[in-house]
Amino acid sequence: MDIQRIMVVGAGQMGSGIVQVLAQSGYQVIMNDIKEEFVQRGLDKITKQLQRDIEKGRRTEEEKIALLSRIKASTDLEHAKDVQLVIEAATENKEIKLGIFRKLDEIAPKDAILATNTSSLPITEIAAATNRPEKVIGMHFFNPVPVMKLVEVIRGLATSDETFALIENLAKDVGKVPVAIKDFPGFAVNRILIPMINEAIYAVYEGISTPEGIDEVMKLGANHPMGPITLADYIGLDVCLAVMEVLHEGYGDPKYRPCPLLRKYVEAGWLGVKTGRGFYQYN
Repeated sequence: MDIQRIMVVGAGQMGSGIVQVLAQSGYQVIMNDIKEEFVQRGLDKITKQLQRDIEKGRRTEEEKIALLSRIKASTDLEHAKDVQLVIEAATENKEIKLGIFRKLDEIAPKDAILATNTSSLPITEIAAATNRPEKVIGMHFFNPVPVMKLVEVIRGLATSDETFALIENLAKDVGKVPVAIKDFPGFAVNRILIPMINEAIYAVYEGISTPEGIDEVMKLGANHPMGPITLADYIGLDVCLAVMEVLHEGYGDPKYRPCPLLRKYVEAGWLGVKTGRGFYQYN
């Protein structure tokens, strides 16, 4: 199958980044979300990023115009009826994602691949919500998508070799490095990274040090470019909590119990950079 037209469902931070890397690689991309204002916000993010690239001499105005011309705005999943691939990048909520996949299975062409950018949910379970489990796969990008090179490619139990090969080649074509990962809760990166962040939040919760102190010791003592508390704010505390809950449920191991302070911040709506407040405050 020759993939030329792609729909990305979700125009948030991850979705808009995925749209950008696809469009700049020459693909025709439909950017879909449930509200026009969400799609417009995603387009604005892409436009601002492209403008910064122009100011830094990384891109020309002509390239920006050409890239944006390959993006079509959408608030209707029916626009998936003539694409070869859909990449779902909606909020990290299993029921929402399953609902999207059930609808896409009815709308998208029978030979179209349905991929999910989930950071932790089981691909096999998502695939089982469709009548094409062999064409469902995980394609986990990392934030910020235009910069981060890794894509975890996760096969469900029924994912075909052909589907895997097509997605692996697509990842390479858009300048990413695909790594095959087995379908276990949290996959690889988040199984290692998010529990570390959770433990850092426990260190704040237990009064071992302040958020600033925990970040400082990990930057200076472990040579991390960014402290784990700051990183949590950038990922989104709601996303960190969702991943920890998947790990806790999936493995049944108490070492994955989400920190009560993390849960409290999410309940308060202090989700990090995207809400202007997490463990730190942002303008």
